[in-house]
Amino acid sequence: MSNHSEIHPDRIQLRGIRSYGYTGFLAEEKVLGQWFSVDLTLDVDLQPAGQSDDLQDTVDYRAAIEIVKTTIKTECFDLVERLAQAIAERLLQLDRQRLKAVNVKLTKEAAPIPDFGGEIIIDIYRTRAS
Repeated sequence: MSNHSEIHPDRIQLRGIRSYGYTGFLAEEKVLGQWFSVDLTLDVDLQPAGQSDDLQDTVDYRAAIEIVKTTIKTECFDLVERLAQAIAERLLQLDRQRLKAVNVKLTKEAAPIPDFGGEIIIDIYRTRAS
């Protein structure tokens, strides 16, 4: 019989983590900064915590939120792709035992592109093996 997490993995989802950062290709983006928003999906087996009601048996999402905010605030890259990758790498270090994979959806809320009022979204999925 298959394990539940192999058929449909359990997930913790965090939406709308916002922070001000200095990643961008243009020089003014590195000086003036801009708002970024992140949605996370953390693949983790939630059955142990569901049975024990103990924080030690799950991934502490407060720490995940702090990793996202700190990475956006303190790192300065040319590309938002690199910022998303840095967030994923740091999250995968958060709980090596429980956290199997992360999905980072990074939104650049106001890209300085003429006649473009939309958002730029980078959506990456990383596992421990990748």
